[in-house]
Amino acid sequence: MRSTDLATLTGVLRVCDLELTLLDGGNPRVALESRVHDGALFLSARTGFRFRGRFMLPLDWCMVGFVQSTDPAKSWCHGTPLSSGLALTVLAEGISEFVLSENSHVLLVLMPVRRLQRRFTELSLREGLPPSRALSLFRTEGGGWGERLRMHCEGLARRVVDGRLLDDEVEALLEQHIQAALAASTRERPVCPRAHHSHYLIVQRAEAFMRQHMRRDIYLQELCTAAGVSERALRYAFEHMLGLSPTRYLSMLRLCAACRSLSMADGARRTVKAIALACGLWDLSRFADNYRRVFGELPSETLMRHPPHDEGASLN
Repeated sequence: MRSTDLATLTGVLRVCDLELTLLDGGNPRVALESRVHDGALFLSARTGFRFRGRFMLPLDWCMVGFVQSTDPAKSWCHGTPLSSGLALTVLAEGISEFVLSENSHVLLVLMPVRRLQRRFTELSLREGLPPSRALSLFRTEGGGWGERLRMHCEGLARRVVDGRLLDDEVEALLEQHIQAALAASTRERPVCPRAHHSHYLIVQRAEAFMRQHMRRDIYLQELCTAAGVSERALRYAFEHMLGLSPTRYLSMLRLCAACRSLSMADGARRTVKAIALACGLWDLSRFADNYRRVFGELPSETLMRHPPHDEGASLN
């Protein structure tokens, strides 16, 4: 693994931005390999940090993936715990939200949704895709198509790292993935426990308030009111879902937002002060100290670097 800046990680999905909020207070470290092949993006990632992620796919794109390893006590997708051996399908139906623990290993493949639609129609003899929840998460256990998919994804992850992707890689993955999704029984589809769902909704409402009012001071009682719960319930939900207190999460949300803005800004037109104030970071000296502790450099150093340019192969 190697240290990676948030600006680089923001662009790893190519077709949309990936917004990350660090949950462990350290500079992100990741082992990351990506390949553009046959009009699709293949991505294998192993994380050395815990983070909260959000992204929204364009309407004409989709994602299929496989969780090789993760900590189910610390990882979730829309409140549903993630565990090793889960396959996933993501369609463009709003913002996707998740948390991944440190030492997670995932394989993701992004492709035009028409390829998934065509293959699904061929294999199921049904027109069009069902709602995303019908394909979203399923376990690859107990033999049959699920076991075949698991073995296929483990081999594919190695080929992504080695750069030895096969000519029919996309179609082969789609056949295994769709067949396994169609064959998955109810017990092979994870459900969100009631406590997880309740805590996820509390965090979601409080975080939405944080994002809407990031420029100004935000008080704990305001978050309680926005989430519709007591202070004790709010703290418990944040500790359960994110491993942080609400105020600590707000600090990391602001710090990571500032980092993304600094990474992408034109240093000749914007200042560290303007970006910090836009994120509600009023104490500039404290901001600089916290920023250097987390990201290993001063905010001014991030700002003065040129915005990253994508020199890889295009997906369009």
